[in-house]
Amino acid sequence: MMNVPSSEPPVLVEEFHLGPEDGGADASAMAVLVTLSRPTSLNAIDWEMLRQLHSVIDGLARRDDLCCVLLTGAGRAFSAGGDLKSYVALQRDPIAFPRFVADVHRVFGSLRDLPFPVVALVNGVTAAGGLELLLNCDFALVARSARISDGHLNFGQMGGGGVLTLLPRVIGLQRASELIFSGRSLSAEEAVEWGLAVRCVDDEALLESGLTFARQVAAKSPLAVANAKAVLQGLWATNGDVSSGLRFESERNAYYCLTSEDAPEGLAAFLEKRRPRFRGR
Repeated sequence: MMNVPSSEPPVLVEEFHLGPEDGGADASAMAVLVTLSRPTSLNAIDWEMLRQLHSVIDGLARRDDLCCVLLTGAGRAFSAGGDLKSYVALQRDPIAFPRFVADVHRVFGSLRDLPFPVVALVNGVTAAGGLELLLNCDFALVARSARISDGHLNFGQMGGGGVLTLLPRVIGLQRASELIFSGRSLSAEEAVEWGLAVRCVDDEALLESGLTFARQVAAKSPLAVANAKAVLQGLWATNGDVSSGLRFESERNAYYCLTSEDAPEGLAAFLEKRRPRFRGR
């Protein structure tokens, strides 16, 4: 992506219409590209960016025409993490600093609560808070130029925005420990091998790869997608036992299948050999 003028807001939003010609997508379905846009600072996350990201996510949560959110960074970074220049003063404030970290948890975590998939399009340097942001997305696609690290310890910091909790759940304790303690960066190929991303693509194909996935989701019942995500993310976050998880899944499944219009519409479309007309109800 091209660098953008510094006068632009730190979070940009672009909409993509996904029409019926796109693999059976609903004509009204849309995907949104959310871009962290402080390219001269490698999209370092300060309080203003965090506030704007919160406002954007809150607005997206209220919309019923979205099927997918794609999250990326402007310039040569996804995000290099927290704005360390601002930390010089912020970390001396015993009230403001814990509040900032709490806001990071709340804003990043709200991505997991959205009723549609959030895909990280990792386009370059990704470290510390940038990795924590990635971990709150449903999955990641990485450009070949991407380099992913934790990096907190390299600058006398320690993870606080979620990496110490979430990273071991994604890649396992040993690999998480090695990455955190060494401070080294993973290549895009290593990130896929380790399970931090599902696929590595050429840099110029990153956005289209995200939109291809969005078109696939757009052909599904948005209500079924929302319920499936709620179960996936809910069980992953609680890390509960299998019996409790199966009970939660079966209860959610029964409620959706017995009360929605989309579930019987999907069965009718299968029997009639036509494309389903889902309404999200």
